[in-house]
Amino acid sequence: MDTPVSVTIIAMNEESNIRRAIESVRWAHEVIVVDSGSTDRTREVAASLGAQVVEQPWLGYGAQKNFAQSHASHDWVLNMDADEEVSTELAKEIQTFVQGQPMAWGAAMPRKTHYLGRWIMHGGWYPNVLVRLVHKNHGTWTEPRVHEKLEVRGDIARLSAPLHHYSFKNISDQVQRNIRYAHEGAQALIDSGRPSSALKFQLIWKPLGKFFECYFIKRGLLDGLAGFVIAINAAHSMFLKYAFAIEMKKK
Repeated sequence: MDTPVSVTIIAMNEESNIRRAIESVRWAHEVIVVDSGSTDRTREVAASLGAQVVEQPWLGYGAQKNFAQSHASHDWVLNMDADEEVSTELAKEIQTFVQGQPMAWGAAMPRKTHYLGRWIMHGGWYPNVLVRLVHKNHGTWTEPRVHEKLEVRGDIARLSAPLHHYSFKNISDQVQRNIRYAHEGAQALIDSGRPSSALKFQLIWKPLGKFFECYFIKRGLLDGLAGFVIAINAAHSMFLKYAFAIEMKKK
């Protein structure tokens, strides 16, 4: 007998992505899209593809994903972002995993990102292994301001096929999103009680270290111009996080 799988997707204004995401999980027994106030056709497109659409004002990344998971009808839940796509190989691997009476309560998978016309294979962007499949009674999302993760109470299996990621439309989109994440990260620094002296020191050295890490240590240079742009943007995002935190401290 088949073991059913639920898929959860949190979304807001993802009309350009949601179709690709849902169509990549046609094999799933249900797809739940939790929408946090889209003003485009995200909800209509999702519903037209057979997804169950639930409206929920934004709770934060982890809390929104926990809310979505609570609506899953089946024990095994695959969480994906609206700008992701389950590859054909990964779909087969997930189905084989859940049907095989697994000894683990969750599964991690590599994520491969498409950016500036190519798949990015270095710079810390790949394999970028993420836990996304879980038995809902054995896993919960953490709820920090940024960088939520799925914590599994038990063993985690490792799948090999990639989850495809179409994160940024262009460089401008990446910069705008970096600004948003930098604000969130800055608030987290403030909440941690980091002293101003430490923030000023890190404002100088953290961005330099991030560029060196992405471009040289993690071999972003092998991704050509895209790898250089990624390293510069990573350093810029790090700079903004600490600059915003210093600005917040002064206020």
